[in-house]
Amino acid sequence: MKRPATKTMVIVGLLVAVEVVLSRFCSISTWNLKISFSFVPAVLAAVLLGPVAVGTVGALGDFIGAVLFPIGPYFPSFTLTAFLTGLVFGWFLHKRQTLWRILGAVAVNLFVLSLLLQTVWISLLYDAPYMPLLLTRIVQCGIMAPIQFFSICFFVKVRCRYWKRSMA
Repeated sequence: MKRPATKTMVIVGLLVAVEVVLSRFCSISTWNLKISFSFVPAVLAAVLLGPVAVGTVGALGDFIGAVLFPIGPYFPSFTLTAFLTGLVFGWFLHKRQTLWRILGAVAVNLFVLSLLLQTVWISLLYDAPYMPLLLTRIVQCGIMAPIQFFSICFFVKVRCRYWKRSMA
């Protein structure tokens, strides 16, 4: 297995730090809902580094944020979902970023991982009934879907192309 370059490790570390700040301090959070821009570092890592690196950014960001700035009890399944979210962004956005790929990444992450899987974890952790919880979380996904889609389009089309050229 090839060791990651120093530049890659530095980028991952910086993106993890940004993810922790956005997730813990620049978000609206309750025990069952979260509105934030913490997906932006994952998108940047997906475009620049690929699926494994962005999965690492998601998992480390979740773990470090949960340990240093807990919102509730630490639950490893949330870290697994953060890793899977990163993998999905990486698979969809690493080499090609089209509107369909962006839409696919947002749809899978929000409506499969966030809506269905995260709701299972919240239901298990807080012993809350799944269906009523799912209905409240539909609102979160409805709010986050256009925010994520348009934000990713902006970052991919404007920022990431500049950073790719400057990093080469």
